[in-house]
Order: sequence, then structure tokens, then C-alpha cells
Amino acid sequence: MKHLVFFTGAGISAESGLRTFRDSDGLWEEYRIEDVATPEAWARDPALVLDFYNQRRSQTIAALPNAAHLAIAELEQHFEVDVVTQNIDDLHERAGSTSVLHLHGEIRKARSTKDPLLVTPINGRTLHIGDRCALGSQLRPHIVWFGEDVPMLGEAARIVARADVLVVVGSSLQVYPAAGLLQYAPPFCPIHVIDPNAVDVRSSRVIQWAEKASNGVPALAEQLKKENA
Repeated sequence: MKHLVFFTGAGISAESGLRTFRDSDGLWEEYRIEDVATPEAWARDPALVLDFYNQRRSQTIAALPNAAHLAIAELEQHFEVDVVTQNIDDLHERAGSTSVLHLHGEIRKARSTKDPLLVTPINGRTLHIGDRCALGSQLRPHIVWFGEDVPMLGEAARIVARADVLVVVGSSLQVYPAAGLLQYAPPFCPIHVIDPNAVDVRSSRVIQWAEKASNGVPALAEQLKKENA
């Protein structure tokens, strides 16, 4: 069975109404990275950090998977499918994808500030000062902040290294180290890049689809199924 790997970024979730960080109307227009998305911000003002992510969690819960998420999930009926995502929402899972690796964490989970391996679901929309893990330490958002290591990067590289087809959806490929994952694709693995904006990838095996995710992913999915018939 062919192995498809989807590498997804903020663009796929933007069509479900979740604002991206890098667009002109993105979240960073209202918040400084240094104030809400770094270990130093957490040490300085954890209440502000929690409020920022509480807002994002509420937006995520209200959002629905779009046609791109649903098309990726449906492909599991025909292929082995892995999703490696830069996104912290759970739209892939809610669409039905069963193998999703989150590089940058998950907005609907919290983790211990004493033991980073102690991760727990957040019941509801909010996390507060005083919410503690089983070890008694304050819970923090289960998010990889700027300046922190990306612990799942090695596993993501191993997944990409087994791909028969790699599909990049809604990622500018500007955020490293995640964007460097493309170099792990096998030599003869075709790489499809689906984005309405031109993505600077210099490789003869890259096929660019100048489409929004909700149009491009279902179209590619139909093409892949026909090729596999």
C-alpha cells in the first residue's frame, strides 16, 4: 500500500476560520511573540499567556474541519496516510485522520511544568493559574514555544523518510526546523505543494498547485486515487 505523508501548516486551518500568525491580519498583529509565546513570557506573566491560549482554544473548538481535512482523512480508505502538522488545532483528528503528529504541540492539551512528559487533555476551553498536574505543579499549554526544542522533529523525519508521496498543504516552508523536513523525502518521492501563493521550493520533483487547500487537496486526492486504481 502506498504511503502518503501530508505536511500541513496554518493555511489549511485558515479556511476553517482559524487566523494564521503570518498573514497581514494574523494574530501577531495583536500580540508580540515575546509576550505570549516564549518561555520568558511564561515566567514573566503566565496569566497573559494562559489568556492568549484560552482565546485560541475557544476559537479552535468553534471551528469545523474543511474539505481539505476531510479529503485527507478519506484517503485512509485507499492508502497508508500520515499527517505531520505544524498546527496546534485538532481539526485533522475531528475530520477522521487517525495518524497525526503535531510538531508544535496541541492547543487542547496541557502539560506539567515539572515533568514535560506528563500531558493531560484540557476539559473545556480554559486553563487557569492554580490548575495543577498530578505532581502538584502548574499546568502550562502543551505548546512548543519560540526558543524551545521541537521534540517530535526526529519522529517526523522518520515518517517523511518513508513517504511514497509527500504533500505540503498551507505551509510557507519558512518556519524552521520544521520546513527542513522536506530534505528527508526519498529521492524519487514526488512532492506536491498546495498553496494559493507561490512557495519557494527549488526542486524539479516539486509540483505546485496554486490552489486553496479546500480546492487543491480534494483535487489531488482524486488524482492519486485514479493513479492507484
